[in-house]
Amino acid sequence: MSEVQARAALPQAEIDQVLALRDAADAADGVGPLSEAAVLALRAGGPGLTITGDGTVVAYAHLAPATADEPAAAELVVHPAHRRRGHGRALLRATLAEAAGPLRVWAHGDLPAAARLAAAEGLERARALFQMRRPAADPLPEVKTAEGVRLRTFEPGRDERAWLEVNARAFATHPEQGAWTLDDVRAREAEPWFDPAGLFLAERDGRVVGFHWTKIHPDGLGEVYVVGVDPSAQGLGLGRTLTLTGLHHLRDRGVPQILLYVDESNTAAVKLYESLGFTRHAVDVMYGTPAGT
Repeated sequence: MSEVQARAALPQAEIDQVLALRDAADAADGVGPLSEAAVLALRAGGPGLTITGDGTVVAYAHLAPATADEPAAAELVVHPAHRRRGHGRALLRATLAEAAGPLRVWAHGDLPAAARLAAAEGLERARALFQMRRPAADPLPEVKTAEGVRLRTFEPGRDERAWLEVNARAFATHPEQGAWTLDDVRAREAEPWFDPAGLFLAERDGRVVGFHWTKIHPDGLGEVYVVGVDPSAQGLGLGRTLTLTGLHHLRDRGVPQILLYVDESNTAAVKLYESLGFTRHAVDVMYGTPAGT
């Protein structure tokens, strides 16, 4: 029987073990089992659920508590060498109990084993997130900017609050992104990949009305990290302008491919990215407890 421990804070030794576990699962499955937000929370010593075997962590769950707008959310991973022993089921059941209410569980890569576990525990497919990619060297349209719009790069120490205000308005109906705080921004500014020269702001009448934050991964892949446009600036073509600005930047930095994530329900964004040469590469699936439970 797998014994699950719910920890308010993980010691550094266990954090290191979970990071090694993540890397082993990534190598075995071809997809990272934990999101960036989960890894940042882990590195900060945040809470988690663990199963230990042979003196090391062999299974881990990140649990983000419910908020006023969103139910609790979890991400689970079991070491490849310790699978098919009931650890995943025990961890999922303990996470459901810890959430004590509605729960969403992300399954990165839509792996068959995750789908089987979700179905066995009564979870329903609730949402899908597409990962799309394009070769960076493929031709790109030139950037065209609407009259009265100025593009510039982000200045750390000056632009954080203006960025947060636009992000909150642009993603008002998307709490996972729109609820970012100053601490969330600063945590990413402290990451080795952060480069203010790859964070583009669009200004109109002296006010920031849109942005494109790009990212270059340690393996060299470029990413359209997040693109946001203030609702007051809709109709100016800023989504396309900012996206192309970032794509040109990443291409000029020499990345081989560029990836992005987009919700399957955001059909307008999917069409925009397809028009810019992106095709579907992988899918992340969110499973949830049935309505009313």
